[in-house]
Amino acid sequence: MANQLKFSLVVSDLSGGGTVRAYLLAQVLKQLNYDVEVVGFNFGKDLYAIPPDGIPVISIAGSNYPQFFGSARQLRQKLSGDVIYAVKPKPTSFGVALLDKLSRHRPVLVDMDDWELSWHGGFDWKYQPGIKQFARDILKSNGALRFPDHPVYINWMESLVKWADGITIDTEFLQDRFGGVYVPNGKDTEMFNPDKYDPEASRSKYGLSNYRILMFPGAPRPHKGVEDVLIALDKLNRDDLRLVIVGGSPYDNYDEQLISKWGRWIIKLPKKPVEAMPEIVAAAHVVVVPQRDTVVARAQFPLKLTDGMAMGKPVISTCVGDIPEILADTGYLVEPSAPEQIAAQIEVIFNDFDTATVKGRKARTRCIEKYSTSTMATTLASVINKLYK
Repeated sequence: MANQLKFSLVVSDLSGGGTVRAYLLAQVLKQLNYDVEVVGFNFGKDLYAIPPDGIPVISIAGSNYPQFFGSARQLRQKLSGDVIYAVKPKPTSFGVALLDKLSRHRPVLVDMDDWELSWHGGFDWKYQPGIKQFARDILKSNGALRFPDHPVYINWMESLVKWADGITIDTEFLQDRFGGVYVPNGKDTEMFNPDKYDPEASRSKYGLSNYRILMFPGAPRPHKGVEDVLIALDKLNRDDLRLVIVGGSPYDNYDEQLISKWGRWIIKLPKKPVEAMPEIVAAAHVVVVPQRDTVVARAQFPLKLTDGMAMGKPVISTCVGDIPEILADTGYLVEPSAPEQIAAQIEVIFNDFDTATVKGRKARTRCIEKYSTSTMATTLASVINKLYK
């Protein structure tokens, strides 16, 4: 029976970051020979990430309360899976999934790849409005409590996680808070295989041949520490170095702020589907994942780590959250918010690139063993089997 199952992955906002994890889980479920669909609201204009080949995506226009109840009904009508897998404990994903469980009794899994309240102050978050402010928040058309994923509602959803039939998480931080089964952000190490690509050809294709490339293959945000790499490049002041950013931020104009201050060092490539990423990462000499020490970062497993590890690249990252455990001795670790240490490691790598390349190959071996989609599949299969015992 198990392999006949279909999974509906519910995404809170297809124009937001949760889609990356949803697509990854969908790929792993397909690897296990399950049928999958990704169904989600869209509160923006464009998809945050381009769906992988073979993953059907159904988009429902998002709206605020009270219209959201109608949108949620539309989304529930699109859920054709035998198992509902909510990505993030939000009203727009897990909330809809729990309503479906109450009415149609389909099992519900919930996945967490962030601590959602960390975006709103984390341990310091409070909602203590006066009577007038509360009235404005709930009655005005643009009142804060009209937004479906206001932190008040997220806090409620987190308290209901225990009602899920299974919980998956991707960091020790989240496991400590919510329990669940550790399913780290794996990489398809067959797709991300450096032996399939010529780095010089990739650099030539993307106009990078004249430089030594540091790459951040994702969306910059303040907690991700890209500014620290750019400050390090200022300190080194070497014309042969460039930081390549792939895709950029869909949330705001943070990319433009970086370019306006450090445009000398930045080359920005457009957003690409996952199938194109191995060729792009192949062009890098070094992958940089300089997370800052914030509660947001401590709760995350940075996907960029496994981009670099799978492609056998030297990786510079920081001692934040699970990163030291993920990289172990296969990367170059520095303290967070320490541009001078990043600069020193860049020099170490390029002064002995042969040794750095050997370390990158060790990182690939570690990625295959611990952080591949095959490893994810083995763990996820055990979670699914428990649903039917």
